[in-house]
Amino acid sequence: MIKLFSLKQQKNGGEAVASSSTCGQKKCSPAQLRVMKDLNELNLPKTCSTQFPDPDDLLNFKLIISPDEGFYRSGKFSFNFKVGANYPHEPPKVKCETQVYHPNIDLEGNVCLNILREDWKPVLTINSIVYGLQYLFLEPNPEDPLNKEAADVLQSNKRVFEANVMKAMRGGYVGNVYFGRCLK
Repeated sequence: MIKLFSLKQQKNGGEAVASSSTCGQKKCSPAQLRVMKDLNELNLPKTCSTQFPDPDDLLNFKLIISPDEGFYRSGKFSFNFKVGANYPHEPPKVKCETQVYHPNIDLEGNVCLNILREDWKPVLTINSIVYGLQYLFLEPNPEDPLNKEAADVLQSNKRVFEANVMKAMRGGYVGNVYFGRCLK
């Protein structure tokens, strides 16, 4: 392995080249290296995509989820990921940029997902978070709500909950809160 690296270094004029690195001339931080690894191994379901507003900044990106089943089918929801310098020892900060009527996402975009809080472990990856977020849209959890009103409606009357979700996704009021259109 060392011989191969030495040969590659000689071949490239003596300077080490990090493949697929966006660190440029400066040395990559451990968080950047881990994010690069996570993104290279990312296995997105067909209902998800990523966007990098700044291609040179892998620590800040967007995840778009477009569920194809459940209460939120045909919706399009954008999440902002901010990966800190202590990643993977601390989870990324994830906020939903799309205002959504959901028991586990409040009106400010905070997300209630256990692996983003107390159950985070360094062995978890960006892929784990993607699947966790996708699961929230397939199976909203009224037992651990950030939006208590939505959770109460889900527990007491699923038909009313589904009607409220559709009203919100079409762009309209649910109670006294206005939701912008988020249908595909």
